[in-house]
This record gives sequence, structure tokens and C-alpha cells, in this order.
Amino acid sequence: MNEDKKFHALDINSKPLDQLPEDMRAYFNKCQEMLGFIPNVLLSYAFDDAKLRTFIAMHDDIMLGSSGLTKLEREMIAVVVSSHNHCFYCLSAHGALVRVRSGDPLLGDQLVMNYRSAEISDKQRAMLDFSWALTARPAEVEERERQALRDAGWSDRDIWDIAAIAGFFNMSNRMATAVDMRPNDAYAAMAR
Repeated sequence: MNEDKKFHALDINSKPLDQLPEDMRAYFNKCQEMLGFIPNVLLSYAFDDAKLRTFIAMHDDIMLGSSGLTKLEREMIAVVVSSHNHCFYCLSAHGALVRVRSGDPLLGDQLVMNYRSAEISDKQRAMLDFSWALTARPAEVEERERQALRDAGWSDRDIWDIAAIAGFFNMSNRMATAVDMRPNDAYAAMAR
């Protein structure tokens, strides 16, 4: 199913896909149908059913669940956090999803390189400034930065979601870096 031969550097025996529980096989098959491949991040977690389910549940909740943030804005946060952390996997994967969701290949590249160069709304800029701050200097984030989000039009619930996405991708970036997780080759050509 997956043409990428190496999805991480650690020698963890990932389960063959036919040995995954039925619902996880169905989830992987849905990825294959929608994307044309199974994201290597999922294959990286497949060695442990509990870890795989936890990763998917958190990812799908914050990236696809109910929120005042659009799916594009959520991907923008993922890219900006990953840009600070120099996470090759997430920059490739979520940079591609920014291109897909925005229809703008330039936006994905701008966010990867320097989000401040992107032509985005003031509201989105405040969201990305906050996400960057939570990544670069979390112990220094203060009420004035939360208030800047409110002043830009974000609700307190939105601020929670922004923080949850930034926190998730900081964790995910560290795991991807720790195991040398490799992005699927297909991400490079998406929406170009």
C-alpha cells in the first residue's frame, strides 16, 4: 500500500497493515483512497495500537473537529510551529495541506520559510504570532498576547484551540525529529 520504504529510522517492528485492528485498517484504507498513500506518521505509530489510536484521536479532534478556526488556519498553525522547530516531516506534510486547502502554492512556501512574509489577514497574523510565541518562548507568554488575539477577533475558545494545535505540533515535531520520521514523497508534488 505504501510506496515509501523508510518511514522512520528507529528499528521498531511496525505491524503489517493486515495485522492492524479492523477499524484501523479501515482508517488507513480511507487515507489511501483520499490521498493516494498512507501518511508515514501513521505507519510510524502503527507498532502500538494504543499510541496509534491516541495520535489519531488527538490529531483528528484538533485538526478536523468543531472549532472557530478554519481547517486552513489549523494547517497554518501546524506549519508555523513546524517552521520554528525545523521539522522536515511536518513542514512537508502540512505545507502541502496548506497548498491544498488554500489553493495557493505560494502561501504554503511562505509559511514554511517565514510566515511574516505571507499576505494574510491581521486576525491570522495574530494567531500565528501567538503560535510562534508558544513555540519559541512558552514561559514568557503573557495576558497581553492573549488579549492581542481577542482584539484581533478570536474568542477564548479559539485561543484554546490555537494553543492546543500549537502544543500538539510541538510534541509531534519532537517525535518526528527523534525518530527521523520521513515524509511521503507524494507531499512534495501536492497542489503545485
